[in-house]
Amino acid sequence: MAASEQLEVELKFDVDAGHTAPDLRVLPGVIGATEPETFNLDATYFDTENLDLAGNRITLRRRTGGHDAGWHLKRPAGAPGTRRELQLGFDEAPADGEVPTELISPVVALTRTRRLTPVAAVSTTRTVTTLLGADGQPVAEFAEDLVTAQSLLPGGHFQEWAEWEFELLGNDPHPRLLKTAEKTLRAAGGREPSSASKLARAIGSTPTVVEPHLGKRPTALELVVTDIAIHRNSLITQDPLVRTDADDAVHQMRVACRRLRSVFSGFPTVLDAERTDHLGGELKLLARILGDARDSEVQLALDENLLRAENASESLIAELAGTETAIHERAIKAAHAAMDSDRYFALLDAIDELIASPPPGPDADLDATIAVDRAIAKSRKKIRKEQSVLSSLTEGSEEWAEQLHTIRKRAKRLRYSTDAAEPLDKKRYRKVATIAKRVQSALGDYNDSRINRARVAEIAGSGKLSGSDMFVLGRIDARQQADGERAIDAYRKAAKDL
Repeated sequence: MAASEQLEVELKFDVDAGHTAPDLRVLPGVIGATEPETFNLDATYFDTENLDLAGNRITLRRRTGGHDAGWHLKRPAGAPGTRRELQLGFDEAPADGEVPTELISPVVALTRTRRLTPVAAVSTTRTVTTLLGADGQPVAEFAEDLVTAQSLLPGGHFQEWAEWEFELLGNDPHPRLLKTAEKTLRAAGGREPSSASKLARAIGSTPTVVEPHLGKRPTALELVVTDIAIHRNSLITQDPLVRTDADDAVHQMRVACRRLRSVFSGFPTVLDAERTDHLGGELKLLARILGDARDSEVQLALDENLLRAENASESLIAELAGTETAIHERAIKAAHAAMDSDRYFALLDAIDELIASPPPGPDADLDATIAVDRAIAKSRKKIRKEQSVLSSLTEGSEEWAEQLHTIRKRAKRLRYSTDAAEPLDKKRYRKVATIAKRVQSALGDYNDSRINRARVAEIAGSGKLSGSDMFVLGRIDARQQADGERAIDAYRKAAKDL
């Protein structure tokens, strides 16, 4: 049985030991409750020496006792009090007590090559009351906990405390249940929790990751480091999603890599190039590996779109999609292998080190707005130069089409330069970004139609298909030709605003 994941929505309160809990059967949507049950729970929490998990508000534990004994990984899920909990029973976990791979994989972008070791031991005497809804199904669980905890870190100490936990159960709770429960439990003596989790209280304060932000008059260096931190966080967020082949994850991780590279290339004199050039090369390689998976993913979607509303035979479907599916599977395996390599983890370490201690370049103290204006002007100049080359080429020729692709790449870099200015919250930068996106999207659509027409021509020339399939291919080709013409018209309109 594989690890199972669920969304955990709960309230937590500090309380005096032995304090009487209120009768929660008065809550909206609750019509009854089970008799209280008491369990003895013993948990060992794991983390790296650097407390990489705790610093990101993540807990990894091995717990005995209760109905859900086993391994638990809890991660923030966005809203306050909401976490994603991944569980694995002891029957599916390694017999030697090592942390299961299924629970390491979602956080390996944080732990990397660092060893996971016990950092705290927590024992809880838990008294649980399950609240029931109108249909007799559980709607919430109320736990009264008496906790003893021992930090296993150097100089760690022993603690005892009491707390209440109120957790929603089921998929359709009463809309006022959680809010009313919070008011009721606070009125009954519940206090703001001193820590977000038992682990946090056991081990004390940790260097929690803070979302990057800028002051009122930032320097170029401050802007660049903020952008790098934003895109680093995006890359880390997408890592576990790519490992499970989640929808659009490869694309978003590839974008994070490209945006990181664009910060280095768009602001080359803000950081010390001698100390950062290798990062650009490593990000380029990672983006290329992810790009192979993304390109095959896009082509599969394009193939599906090509056959939309067409009465295609199995032979034609196989010709269009069969080979691409195998290519995609190989590309995903290659991406996963790269993401499990020491080289990838070293890249992440280097990015973290750069954020913590950025090496300043000659323009580090330049006003951030001036640095962005220069980067945008430089990108626009390059686009105009490529457009001048385009005007000298024969429309519709192979060279003309390739030049459009070059302009698309330049527009993407311009867009990334303006995206880098997003923390400055300037209207004029957003306007430039919108125009660049229109150019990029239009030329992307044209390139897709061009690739599709080439594939259609290749399949048609294979001699493997029937006359009816050839007729379908003809319709597809005509549709792609029309799509390409519309894309060029859209590009020309957008290009006027550049």
